[in-house]
Amino acid sequence: MKTKIYTGIQILAGLMLIMFGMNKFLHFIPMPPPPAELGAYLGALMATGYLMTLVAIIEIGAGISFLLNKYTALMAVILMPVMVNAFLAHLFLDISGIGGSLMLTVFTIVVMIRHKEAYTGMFKS
Repeated sequence: MKTKIYTGIQILAGLMLIMFGMNKFLHFIPMPPPPAELGAYLGALMATGYLMTLVAIIEIGAGISFLLNKYTALMAVILMPVMVNAFLAHLFLDISGIGGSLMLTVFTIVVMIRHKEAYTGMFKS
């Protein structure tokens, strides 16, 4: 039963990541205008010209990895800074939009816990 729950969370996270990553390119989910503080922050990220594209590619890559269950532990590690940043941006700049980023951050942690054996080599002294 525990494995089915982990698998369900990993699949749901994969689908959400692909959806949000593709939305950064195709803009098929209408987004309300963000509050001024978050708008300024997102504007600065977009002004770099590459960062939001990189975030979208990471999200799509992690989503595909989660769905195929290939390189999942690696992609969870690569995805975690993106998710923590999204969570903290909403926590401090737009608390009303924190739901999706909180859910994906927790799902990523669950995926990392599921694949914890892949990280044991990192913590050996």
